[in-house]
Amino acid sequence: MSLTWSQLEDMPLLDIIGQGETRHIEFKRLVHSPKKIAKSIVAFANTEGGIILIGVDDDKRITGIHSEKEMLEIVHDAVKWHVEPVLRIETEVVEYKKRLVLMVIVPESSDKPHYHISTEHDDNPTLKKVHTKKVYLREESHNKVASPDRIFLMESAGDPLKLSFGTNEKMLLGYLAKNATITAQEFSSLAGIPFQKAMQTLVALVRSGAIKLCTDGQESYYCLQDA
Repeated sequence: MSLTWSQLEDMPLLDIIGQGETRHIEFKRLVHSPKKIAKSIVAFANTEGGIILIGVDDDKRITGIHSEKEMLEIVHDAVKWHVEPVLRIETEVVEYKKRLVLMVIVPESSDKPHYHISTEHDDNPTLKKVHTKKVYLREESHNKVASPDRIFLMESAGDPLKLSFGTNEKMLLGYLAKNATITAQEFSSLAGIPFQKAMQTLVALVRSGAIKLCTDGQESYYCLQDA
């Protein structure tokens, strides 16, 4: 079982490496692209926080970094140009047997969701630039694109919880008692309400603890909390 973020914060470098790559730890032998490392930064911030160790190989070998200044610039550019909204991280350089490891410490954010901003065709001025925004989450030792339902839930987390158990809510809970799962689109059709209204009802019930949101890849569905 991987350690929690709070348990990792004050651990020595070798102890962190010994855990291997987990929900809260990622190894990078080298980093060349701000856009790529920004995915990991966003994923950790949107989940439970984590540490990126630059200069450590996948097999836990400490290979070190050649230029502290260059790595710091790449990480700085990643946060500046490829993360939205603004996110605060910490960096620390640790030396082990004359090899330097850059620790990128990403706390769990209270301002979720953070988006990964990607600009295509920057290298070709003759083509129109295309900006894309994606939300990444950390699952096990991988960064995964969040489903639209998950993003909607994250965006609603800071809003006041407004919940009533009317006809639609009772219909939903009755359906789930018999059918185990339902998607937002299915609930919209079942209740005869607009999709946005269906999403708002589902999210309110998730936040209340009555149901839970589950994902399978990019597919999302809802079920009873104790299912």
